Amino acid sequence: MPAVTVRWMWVFLDVPGPAADATWEFWAAATRSRLSPRRGDDGEFATLTPAYGDPWVKLQRVRHGGGVHLDLDVDDPRVAARAAADLGATVVADLGYVVMRSPGGFTFCLTRAHGESEQVREGQADLLDQVCLDLPLAAHDAEVAFWAALTGWEFVASALAEFGYLRRPRRMPLRLLFQRLGDAAGPVRGHVDLACVDRAATQSRHLRLGAALESERDFWSVLRDPAGFAYCLTDRTPSSAWVATG
Repeated sequence: MPAVTVRWMWVFLDVPGPAADATWEFWAAATRSRLSPRRGDDGEFATLTPAYGDPWVKLQRVRHGGGVHLDLDVDDPRVAARAAADLGATVVADLGYVVMRSPGGFTFCLTRAHGESEQVREGQADLLDQVCLDLPLAAHDAEVAFWAALTGWEFVASALAEFGYLRRPRRMPLRLLFQRLGDAAGPVRGHVDLACVDRAATQSRHLRLGAALESERDFWSVLRDPAGFAYCLTDRTPSSAWVATG
């Protein structure tokens, strides 16, 4: 049994203020989405609205730091927070929604579900559909165990020894991938991955939009967005990535 029932997932791209405008425009173009009207006291939030289906990517302008964090939509954020705390998470703030940190220090929020349920995958050339948690050796086992217990989703080891993932429900817009790093210690961090029908074509498009290429591997490419944050393009296709592997 899962500790909480996750109704929907959101990934937040957290961008420092000076880089926010260019980076938000980049991600809107890169994901073929419409940038929603800005909201918040200082216009610090926006959503990437896809052409079809419900959104699952949000943007936040932050004062320092940056990176990614997750929001998990649940029926009751405070009840879910107690369950997450029992599994080793820490409450950072209760703002109606609950800000938490995982055992390894990755920030996530428990938010109230509002009925999102549909992500269109067929016919997409590429799709931002995965959050990879980069896990130092000391945090790896506890972090994987935490997310598996929290969601109730099955952990699947990858053919590549340093990777594994949680088999998500078919309706879920994001998959959680875990990468074991060579670093002995340090906080858990995250980055986003895109599934691509033609990785080379998507890579060329992203470079034209303002990304920078860091490296190319057998099955994925590492790029950096205009704010300097790393993300990956992978050879998983938007439709087969979840049908075949969860």
